[in-house]
Amino acid sequence: MEPYVTLNIENKVGYVEFYHPNRNSMPSDILDLLAQTIKGAGENDDVNVIVLKSGGDRTFCAGASFNEIIAIEDEETGFQFFSGFAKVINAMRKCPKFIIGRVQGKSVGGGVGLAAATDYCLATQYASIKLSELSIGIGPFVIEPAVSRKIGKNAMSQMTIDAETFFSSEFAKEKGLFSEVFETVEELDNAVKVLVTKLASYNQEAVKEMKKVMWVGTDYWDDLLSERAKISGKLVLSEFTKNTLKRFR
Repeated sequence: MEPYVTLNIENKVGYVEFYHPNRNSMPSDILDLLAQTIKGAGENDDVNVIVLKSGGDRTFCAGASFNEIIAIEDEETGFQFFSGFAKVINAMRKCPKFIIGRVQGKSVGGGVGLAAATDYCLATQYASIKLSELSIGIGPFVIEPAVSRKIGKNAMSQMTIDAETFFSSEFAKEKGLFSEVFETVEELDNAVKVLVTKLASYNQEAVKEMKKVMWVGTDYWDDLLSERAKISGKLVLSEFTKNTLKRFR
């Protein structure tokens, strides 16, 4: 299947789904389209609540596209690539509607950032998480503010330092990334449907004001995430990173 980002609206619920055949990894064009789709859903009067999900039944999101990272040859290109994650996270925090995460499987790097940037996240028992960036010569710079905001600086540091370990879905729930963890995808989808049906019926002016309260103190993230993208864009040019990523290509 070809990569895609779609928006399907059912009963005032906007289902934003992304997909890439390589474990739902995120190249630049998918990141840009995802940011635009979330922004559009937030502005759409036919949408009262948004569900962020990925295609397939295993990996939620494998993070940055290694193939595209390997091809980066200058700092500006690196900055533009990592700015893609910044755009998605900022689109999610600025969206005036609640974004509910539906995480059916593993998340790595930027995928953890996407889950952390949702307002409420539900997952299956298979949804383990990993921040692998340091092991490939960079770091989770762009997504760190979203991850730290959700699970705390200590847990973020633990995951960053133990960069080659998948942390369990129960760990993610304990730290606050996931609100609930279910045994099966079917149970996950049922729980998501029950939740968003309720949220879609709520006073949207109240939701809009509550979203502002929940994200208070993050107005500076436009500049912050841009600066973080510059750091990653520079580090990705190192021989360490290039040689490490070639083993995974």
